[in-house]
Amino acid sequence: MAGHSKWATTKRHKAAVDAKRGKIFSVISKEISLATRDGGKDPEFNPRLRTLITKAKQANMPADNIDRAIKKGAGELGGVIIEELLYEGYGPGGVGLIVEVTTDNKNRSASDVRSAFSKVGGNLAGAGAVAFNYKRKGQFLIAKNKMEEDTITELAMVNDAEDIISESDHYEIVCETAQYDALAEALSKAGVEADSSELAYLPNNIVQISDAESARKVLKLVESLEDLEDVKAVHGNYDMDESLLEAFSG
Repeated sequence: MAGHSKWATTKRHKAAVDAKRGKIFSVISKEISLATRDGGKDPEFNPRLRTLITKAKQANMPADNIDRAIKKGAGELGGVIIEELLYEGYGPGGVGLIVEVTTDNKNRSASDVRSAFSKVGGNLAGAGAVAFNYKRKGQFLIAKNKMEEDTITELAMVNDAEDIISESDHYEIVCETAQYDALAEALSKAGVEADSSELAYLPNNIVQISDAESARKVLKLVESLEDLEDVKAVHGNYDMDESLLEAFSG
């Protein structure tokens, strides 16, 4: 979704963070295990793991949970195999969605995601049907009261950010995926906690939603997907007025 729509959604979701803390810990734990599996257990030599540990601490994730996730990824605890999956689908109004999943049960994930789409009249699509309209980028959303524009612009440029967009109440920084960890670490060292930080799928073309019923269905679908145990992130090519976002904040 577009930056300012994503920002409004981020603010709206923050009110429910505590209620979803178990889900947040579960998602980060799986990411830590995957990063450890792919790059080793030493964060000094594994930038992705180092970034995720910082993210876990910012979410107040207990140290024992972090250690257990690292050990699981290193194969020290045995147990289940975690996989990363991507689902593509269409929601109301022709909105295209990409759903990132980390799971230990592919059948459960597929069933849950398919059910969420079908409940609002959407449907899953084949591989590439939606993804062609997206580019994979690092994305950071940061409230303006956290840092002066000159300072954050310089920090972004020094760390090879691709773009920095100044909105009325927040900044959006976009970078290549290869620069994401370095930029995340630079922000952390500067004492800035991003309100949203992820390797995102950013759409090339946007579907503008202007009617309340379509907005309600799209937001219901996105929130249903985000509530699923295995879903890591949902990316959409829609935009809508903040008034519509606020109208259906419940």
